Amino acid sequence: MEIPEGLFYTKDHEWVEPVGDGKIRLGITDYAQHELGDVVYVDLRPEGTAVRKGDPVGTVESVKAVSDVYTPVSGVIARTNGELEASPELVNSDCYGKGWMVVIEGAVKADLDLLMDAASYRAHIKKEAK
Repeated sequence: MEIPEGLFYTKDHEWVEPVGDGKIRLGITDYAQHELGDVVYVDLRPEGTAVRKGDPVGTVESVKAVSDVYTPVSGVIARTNGELEASPELVNSDCYGKGWMVVIEGAVKADLDLLMDAASYRAHIKKEAK
């Protein structure tokens, strides 16, 4: 299971990458996409939508379930990954790359400080699996 260093992680299995100027890129982790199975549809909230920490930014539908994707930061959805509309399978094949979901602007460092680093996330998954 891939858990890249340099990203932040949530207990709900989202990853966050700071991309500068108070913006973050958000997606679901390798663990999450594996648990969901084959992703067949991704529905994201539109660009310009204001979101608060804990709000859903979209849903991911797989052959097993439909799951919400939550933001761990407050801000505005500045960009959505339009490629997921035609190719939702990118979430399975490249969840940390081409399978990203949204960019949120207005993120504050205090919210990021509450997230897990790669080592903490690995421990979280191990504990959750028991």
